[in-house]
Amino acid sequence: LWIESRVTLIDDAAGTSVDYYQCASCKSEDTFAEQNLFYTDNYDFCPIYGDGQWLIFRRKNRVTPDYRRIQKLEEVWGIPDLKLAYAKNVRPLSTWEEIRDVTATTTPMVAQTELSDPQTGLRAIIECPVKTMNISHEKRMYQIDTGPVAFADVSRRFANPIESLSLAFIAFNTPDFADFVIEQPTPVIEDGVERCRTLHYSTPISRAARNILLAHD
Repeated sequence: LWIESRVTLIDDAAGTSVDYYQCASCKSEDTFAEQNLFYTDNYDFCPIYGDGQWLIFRRKNRVTPDYRRIQKLEEVWGIPDLKLAYAKNVRPLSTWEEIRDVTATTTPMVAQTELSDPQTGLRAIIECPVKTMNISHEKRMYQIDTGPVAFADVSRRFANPIESLSLAFIAFNTPDFADFVIEQPTPVIEDGVERCRTLHYSTPISRAARNILLAHD
């Protein structure tokens, strides 16, 4: 399973931290069947692993009760064998000129976004590769738009911390805030009437954040 993002959930009050790894999406399949490999009632499948658990998202073309499911490792595929590659030469991009110049090359970039809530004492660091970068020479601005990533709700404490995670897309163009659209049940409106509900990235939110862009050569 390819890793799309990592979120580190930090509890400053307890002095603890946990890493969660969001894996790449695939489609529901009848694995190793002789034919008809995709299920007819198909869905997007995306898991997040951490703290001895899987948070599994199954997104169908409608809202279903099994959209989110938390399962222990032994209930699914056993103990994961994490094969993490660490970059040797990493440098922060602190100016617009640096971001512009790296964008014009084939150098990979990684975004780190830190969210915090002093009332709960929780922090989350979201780390992901930058898949889409916009550059405006006239405005001397950049803007990333990347996802899905594992988004952590640090505004309240959950009995099981993995419950705080959702799938989201992230965008930012300054060091001090980030915007998100989170996958959630969303009404489909036609002619002012709600026709149905589906799972969609919707209802943008903005959060104070500390954003860092890193290049690894």
